Amino acid sequence: MKRISLIICMLCTAQWCMAQQDTSTRDRRLEEVQIGARRSEGVSRLGGAVSGSEIGQGELFRAACCNLGESFVANPSVDVNYNDAAVGARQIKLLGLSGQYVQMLVENLPMALGPASPYLLGYVPGAWMKSISVSKGTASVKQGYQSLTGQINVEYIKPDDDPGIAVNLYGDSRLKAEGNIVANIHLNSHLSTELLAHYEQDFAHHDNDGDRWHDSPALRQLNLQNRWKYTRGNYIMHAGLGFLDESREGGQLLKDIDVPFRALVDNRRMEAYMKHAYILDRLHNTNLAFTATLTRHTLDSHFGNTDHPDSSSYPHCDFKTVMTSLSSQLMLEHDFDDIHSLSAGLSLSADRLDEKSYPTRIFGNEAVDETVPGAYVQYTFKPDYHFTAMLGLRADHSSLFGTFATPRLHLKWMVNDWMTFRGSVGKGYRTTHLFAEHHYLLASGRTLSLSDSPLQEEAWNTGLSGAFTVPVGERNILLNAEFYHTRFLHQAVVDYDSDPTRVSIADLDGTSFASTFQVDASCDITEEFNILAAFRYNYVRSTYGGELMEKPLQSRYKGLLTLSWKPMMSIWQVDLTLQLNGAGRVPTYIDADGTLVASHDFPAYPQLNLQVTREFRHFSLYVGGENLTNYRQPDPVINAANPWSATFDPTLVWGPVHGIMAYAGLRMNIN
Repeated sequence: MKRISLIICMLCTAQWCMAQQDTSTRDRRLEEVQIGARRSEGVSRLGGAVSGSEIGQGELFRAACCNLGESFVANPSVDVNYNDAAVGARQIKLLGLSGQYVQMLVENLPMALGPASPYLLGYVPGAWMKSISVSKGTASVKQGYQSLTGQINVEYIKPDDDPGIAVNLYGDSRLKAEGNIVANIHLNSHLSTELLAHYEQDFAHHDNDGDRWHDSPALRQLNLQNRWKYTRGNYIMHAGLGFLDESREGGQLLKDIDVPFRALVDNRRMEAYMKHAYILDRLHNTNLAFTATLTRHTLDSHFGNTDHPDSSSYPHCDFKTVMTSLSSQLMLEHDFDDIHSLSAGLSLSADRLDEKSYPTRIFGNEAVDETVPGAYVQYTFKPDYHFTAMLGLRADHSSLFGTFATPRLHLKWMVNDWMTFRGSVGKGYRTTHLFAEHHYLLASGRTLSLSDSPLQEEAWNTGLSGAFTVPVGERNILLNAEFYHTRFLHQAVVDYDSDPTRVSIADLDGTSFASTFQVDASCDITEEFNILAAFRYNYVRSTYGGELMEKPLQSRYKGLLTLSWKPMMSIWQVDLTLQLNGAGRVPTYIDADGTLVASHDFPAYPQLNLQVTREFRHFSLYVGGENLTNYRQPDPVINAANPWSATFDPTLVWGPVHGIMAYAGLRMNIN
């Protein structure tokens, strides 16, 4: 041992002497060293007791992701569909139900819905997003009582992230152009600011199916935000202002039509927010926070004969609404030790909705006000690494609906390193603004019938999921299986079936529920190649005209296969997504010739998307195609030739309204 130690010592001394001699005879200079971090990749499970996943920026870049609505193309849990072929209203679907039952948050602040509901997915540009968290079932009581089927929280790029300018340019074969800018400035070590800018415009009108109707409305949108972050010691402040102006032009193409039926919608949105937090005790994670957000949304819509509105032969309908929303919250969090932690808080929300319609007021009140003070407490018990229990309870008092309680329970049991189970049960509520949320139905020739007062929807949600890591050779397959059941006590039911000449929205009179089963598996086949396969089955029923029926215009099942290949040290990336959307039910309607078409099934259809990305040092180029199978719903507009008749209906949309679309884009970072 002594000889070995002596030899090692002599070798080290000799090497040190040679190094000294080398530096004395040569002028050696250390060249530039760059240390970089790749953007967060893929999808990861949420770490707590709530079941869900987080979509990183790398996953978002696998598609064009022009906005939030296009960010779930490769997601097995969330679907995005058009509501109609007139104004292009879109909605997500989670756990077999419409996105109105999903609580939408931006950086844990609520997004005001109401008249913005049909278009909200387009108000979050993809280039602004850093990540998306999707939780299923009833979420934590911290953010409110509104989560009935899940919660989606969007995190933007932060003002104190790396300083510089990020530019994203996009164009597609439909002559849509889009530009995005994210500019971060660090004013000093404590204060940072950020400018977010987005502009998009359609420069052409499209009618691929030859029915002389816009396949989707021509859109123009300007979206701006200025955000600030200040930190000093134990104090943190976030604040920002936002402005959005959007116009949609749909309906008949103006060429060769004397009096066209038009669908014009203008949206203007202004918002301001602030978040203050103070860390009282870092050892016990004790902090006090206050948040507030104020939003004002104006919607001005016109349907029918908008060019010559005085003509009685070609009627028109106007609808305008202004919704002002205030939401604030005071929160306290404290960890007693590693096992017990507590969150408690007070909240106050206030909404005012002013509505006017012409020629007649369908809704019973011109102004609806709701004020809801509330309080919550949430206890988390974590005796060890394997088990977590989170129990939450909140009580709120609505000026319209009185006092109601929201209990929620989440459990997580990590059996071992390769098997984890989660379970949840809880209640959720939602205030509906029927006319504002469904104003696009005014484009239909059906008579619109609404309840004469706001409704509060109420539902229980239960869920069970299991996550497994299955070793196969040197690789692991990540397997997930889950089941969720939502049962409504009160629900605003959109009824197409009771009367084919009418569409009515009223409180549930009977039974309504949704059950969803999903299984998905993902695996890194090699360091460069990843695959994800998923299957989901929806069993959704509601009562229409006293009869329990399948919910219309929704696929019963969905199959998903995604492939991602990153050769040459991820300089290239090829992403392919194949969807198989199952059959579903079309409600009863009257055809153009006056024939009554009984409820029937629409067929299953595939969709294929492909994108190729080339990474360079300071920028990346991407090209791709959507709906490469070129499947389109035949005749999405019923009786398109006679939009003034009672049989005209552009709202029975269940499939794609566009065929193949090619696109290209540029992402560039300027430091």
